[in-house]
Amino acid sequence: MNRPIPPEESLIEYPSAFPIKVMGAHVEGFETAIVEVAMQFDPGFDPGCVERRPSKGGNYLGLTITVTATSRDQLDELYRTLTSHPLVKVVL
Repeated sequence: MNRPIPPEESLIEYPSAFPIKVMGAHVEGFETAIVEVAMQFDPGFDPGCVERRPSKGGNYLGLTITVTATSRDQLDELYRTLTSHPLVKVVL
């Protein structure tokens, strides 16, 4: 089991704006699903700030969501939830 990282050893200062790139198939419902996940972990998340980048061929969509990070546990759980979502291919 991971030991908690003391705040003085963290590379992230909490709370802070934290961008996450999420890539998946360019299908109906992908962006809505990602926004719903973001709002689970950041109730103040603004869906209007999602950055969209379709792939050259238009088959994939890259989204950048910027959440308010409040703890390492929050970010870890957000990454786990995103990576296990069936529409998501990659999370960076």
